[in-house]
Amino acid sequence: MQQGISVDRLAQMRGEPVYDTSGDKIGKVDEIFYDLDSRQPEWIGIGTGFFGTKRVLVPVYGAWAPEDGITVPYGKSMVKDSPDIHGDEISSDTEQDLYRYYGIEDFGGYSSSDRTDVVDAGRPARSDLSGQSYSSERSLTRSEEELAVGKREVESGRVRLRKWVETEPVQAEVQLERETAHVHRERIDQPVSDAQIGEQVVETTLREEQPVVEKRAVAKERVSLDTDVDVREETVQGQVRKERVEVEGDVDDADRYRNDR
Repeated sequence: MQQGISVDRLAQMRGEPVYDTSGDKIGKVDEIFYDLDSRQPEWIGIGTGFFGTKRVLVPVYGAWAPEDGITVPYGKSMVKDSPDIHGDEISSDTEQDLYRYYGIEDFGGYSSSDRTDVVDAGRPARSDLSGQSYSSERSLTRSEEELAVGKREVESGRVRLRKWVETEPVQAEVQLERETAHVHRERIDQPVSDAQIGEQVVETTLREEQPVVEKRAVAKERVSLDTDVDVREETVQGQVRKERVEVEGDVDDADRYRNDR
């Protein structure tokens, strides 16, 4: 049997982590619920989910406190799948459902000899939950919730580069050379001794340039994606609970005002 948790220590463990039997973190201690008659802690309210917005209950029965946080004898999934608790008071039917869910028998109340300042890790319990806490000492601890703001990264949009092919007409100017023939006549008036009179043909080949079109791929531009980070401030709102201490009885007024904070 694991060593139990002292009542005083349990009352000061709000905000500390709660682990399952495998050491996985379930959430944080949100509230301790006490029995109105025996004034013994009966249930541990655990805040789970994002910012601890969901509360589930796990019995104090069987729990123990190592150096860091509280360990309960249940699996993480079992605790998180337990009935949701939204208020500080629970009906007897709901409480019985919780006992059945965790496999704990309802043995009823206890005698005064059973009530101790240490929560026995092996003792089942029955409670009428109200969220009120009691202490056998002459002092109590006032606690309050603080808004814890975290951050998570989500997808805000997408940017995509896509290229495609389109065809467009183009034109270019080019200079082409073309040979032409001209007849040039020169008068000659002189005798020749070996002249042969007969037919003769002289030919020459004319040439010209024609355009030849070829295509080649040329890299023209490089397009890339860069990202910048813009920082903005956003106000996060929420509701937190604060305990108040009211002083009753025969005390000095100065002490009354000093303690009622």
